[in-house]
Amino acid sequence: MAQKRIDPYTALIIQPEVNVVDDREGIQLNLERVKNMIHFGVGYHWEVPVKLVVLPEYFLQGVGTPGKGESKIEDQLKKAVTIPGPEIDQLGEIAKEYGLYICGGGVVESVPEFPDRWFNTNFIVGPSGDVVLKYHKWHINASLGLGTSPHDIFDEYCEHFGGGIKDLFPVIDTEIGKLGTMTCHDGCTPEVSRALGYNGAEVICHPGAIQEFEGVSEPWDFWRFTRRTRAHDNMCYVLGANWGSVNYDFYPKAFCPGHSFAIDYTGMMLREAPYPNEQVLAVTVDIEALRQYRTKTNHNCWIDVRTEGFREMYTNPIYPPNRFPSGKPPKALVEKITICKEVFDDLYERGQFTPPAGMGPKDVSEQLQKRIDYAQQTGRLKKS
Repeated sequence: MAQKRIDPYTALIIQPEVNVVDDREGIQLNLERVKNMIHFGVGYHWEVPVKLVVLPEYFLQGVGTPGKGESKIEDQLKKAVTIPGPEIDQLGEIAKEYGLYICGGGVVESVPEFPDRWFNTNFIVGPSGDVVLKYHKWHINASLGLGTSPHDIFDEYCEHFGGGIKDLFPVIDTEIGKLGTMTCHDGCTPEVSRALGYNGAEVICHPGAIQEFEGVSEPWDFWRFTRRTRAHDNMCYVLGANWGSVNYDFYPKAFCPGHSFAIDYTGMMLREAPYPNEQVLAVTVDIEALRQYRTKTNHNCWIDVRTEGFREMYTNPIYPPNRFPSGKPPKALVEKITICKEVFDDLYERGQFTPPAGMGPKDVSEQLQKRIDYAQQTGRLKKS
């Protein structure tokens, strides 16, 4: 059956000021701000109608990182929401009003199947006002994120939600193209975007809370060059939303300094907001041009994939699964960081990594433990 033509449309990438809140009651301030920014963007770009909106990670609740402002699991659970729920329903009303798909991410979500923890969750609401996709962040940085990855409880998670690639990395086929989503650290390595590409994604909505420490600005534009690669490899749009500025006692205002962007299916940067401030970025998405581009054989990043030679890379675990089963969620970041000692041991013992001069394979994990001990003794890292 011939596909129906999809006319070019406008996508909005929202770069808001975010407040790190203490409880669920504080969420509304953040929510009102992004709602008004959506209203502005839809009205301003009326000539090529807006059909898609992308919001950043933790846009509802914010999050704390190591140091005096570190969030422990009980801190985040105080502000956890359900999806769907009253907060997401408010965005659903806007989606229904204008005929939009709205993607947001990093939502601190309470899931009834696992009541002792929270998930870092992306959602997409559709023009019906309903949640049409939900994704739980896979690559959660051990040193920064206390949300539960499906990998942390992999066997149990698969029993409840399914363990196939389409269950873990869902893509929906819509009247504006095939939409998928990944969150922040998911974009640092190829696997999640590759899974979305495998499932047919044409637009990857990419909420992030990308910190300057991780390289957002020149000369270390890590945020951009990795995501340009994700778009190029999968021949899809990547729409990345970051915070514009933040209000939190333990963060600089430009902790996550903007640089939200739109990247096309060739890896080309189309638009960017290269500053730490609020902005609504608009870009034209042309799905028909993408689909035409994918018909070419020359430099097609999918038709030349030869998988057989790479299987050994994924046969054995690296960061081990099932380490935080039901009843044993991580209470503080140190519990996840400590597991990295095992990962270091594995990488060095098999010769993939070579230790620095004067160090043996086991010395690296011992060094990490010494660093953890010092950080805890001096108040830089909270204890469990």
